Amino acid sequence: MTQTRPPKSEQTRALIVETALRLFRERGYEATTMRAIAKEAGVSVGNAYYYFGSKEELIQAYYDELQDDHMAACRAVLERERDFAPRLLGVLRARVDTMVPYHQFAGKFFKFAAEPNSPLNPFSAESGTARAAAIAIYREVVDGSTLRIDPDFRQELPELLWLYSMGIVLYWVHDSSPGCRKTYLLIERTVPLVNKMVSMSRMPGFKTVTRELVDVIRDVRA
Repeated sequence: MTQTRPPKSEQTRALIVETALRLFRERGYEATTMRAIAKEAGVSVGNAYYYFGSKEELIQAYYDELQDDHMAACRAVLERERDFAPRLLGVLRARVDTMVPYHQFAGKFFKFAAEPNSPLNPFSAESGTARAAAIAIYREVVDGSTLRIDPDFRQELPELLWLYSMGIVLYWVHDSSPGCRKTYLLIERTVPLVNKMVSMSRMPGFKTVTRELVDVIRDVRA
């Protein structure tokens, strides 16, 4: 059987992204120009701009690819597990697994992504596609589990879990332990706590608090 090769345009696009990420790691995000990326990739500057209008768009492509890798990496645990805690644990571990190769690079461009008005910010409009895809994974974590909680809280929980995962990512960026061991430890120690808090939300004494939390989330979002 013969394998179908991706169109040349897709190959060129992937080459530009791969080259850009390498140069960002080697030279730093700010010092790397689109002209340098085009030269290293062996394409014209005009061709590079045809695929990506700016360096920021290249980072968005990196976000999207990283998200695709994460979805693929956590598919097995989501198909195998039904309890909420193992599903969440597996998804968060897979998140770090897919990010580890970019650890040094992430530290270099984090200061740009942290800027409130930067399109690289994970909360920006430009990052909306990757953000929605990430939240969708946590919605699958919740909806595919045996978890029994208030319907309104269930609706908001995936976004809360994504925010929790962003805290994990922030810790990972600054984690200098071998193989990001401390980040994995953070996940293993906090997932049981999250599971307990979510489970407690259906207890009579916590239902009012949970509903107030849902109201706060929706008011802030509005």
